[in-house]
Amino acid sequence: CVCQNLGLLWVALEASTLAATPLIYFHGGPRALEAAWKFLLMNSVGIALALLGVFCTALATIRVDEGVSLNISDLVKHGPFLDPVWLRTGFLLMLVGYGTKMGLAPLHSWLPDAHGEAPAPISALLSGAVLNAAFLAILRAYQLCNAAGLGDFAGGWLIAFGLLSMAVACVFVVDQRNFKRLLAYSSVDHMGILAVAVGLGGAASYPTMLHVLHNVFYKGALFFVAGIIGHVYGTYEIADIRGTLRRYPILGFLLLAALLAAVGMPPFGLFYSELGIVFAAASSGHWWTLAAFALFLCVVFVGMVTAVLPMVFGGQ
Repeated sequence: CVCQNLGLLWVALEASTLAATPLIYFHGGPRALEAAWKFLLMNSVGIALALLGVFCTALATIRVDEGVSLNISDLVKHGPFLDPVWLRTGFLLMLVGYGTKMGLAPLHSWLPDAHGEAPAPISALLSGAVLNAAFLAILRAYQLCNAAGLGDFAGGWLIAFGLLSMAVACVFVVDQRNFKRLLAYSSVDHMGILAVAVGLGGAASYPTMLHVLHNVFYKGALFFVAGIIGHVYGTYEIADIRGTLRRYPILGFLLLAALLAAVGMPPFGLFYSELGIVFAAASSGHWWTLAAFALFLCVVFVGMVTAVLPMVFGGQ
């Protein structure tokens, strides 16, 4: 998070992939092994594409007379003089590469399996730290494009990937049967929200950072609650988990509070960040983006609530 060099940032994200793989396999078994290998292979391919994006960004500096390093501040300073063709190519490769690690659709298929098989604290770590670190890398690539006058180009691709991710989350959240996989697709939805917000730029900048901060807390809380539920019920199947509030009042209250926070109900922070993104889309005239964004938010909200409320209040 503190790294200001694109090359060192790539090394750190690759190291996080290697470090997280054995954690996903913690419980062992064939399904955990499959999830770990899928995580390793897909993220390795993605991170390789991101490295090509870093190379292309470096090539974009060739026509600058004075030497330009891969430090973000140096690249932004010389942004108007960078080669736009190489810069566009580098951004797209980094978007696809880091987007794989971030969980953007259609590169997200490792995410439900990894969350479904990893221990709850590891799922919280993946959702709260690893995904956001990849988002930070994309954010810095967008910052560079914006400095070079390519903000509209980069923003358009971010909005497209973001809305696609939200749409995919809608499909799989509805009628989802496994609680941890439900939370995984919720993470795909929130990563899509962040991509759309960055693509909008301008007034959406503050809501984007607010969404990142609160998503870390609320999604982490949900995964820890999921771990306790899996321990006391012996399963993550939604149909087998009923009456949590009656049987385990504290656990039921925490589950309900974390759910309301994660779906953006007031007074929780995600309500204000999502509202800010809606206002930003309206103020910039992105009406089709606003309509799709609002629709996908509503579908995910209904899917999450209809799945979790019976877990809290339902009878045996």
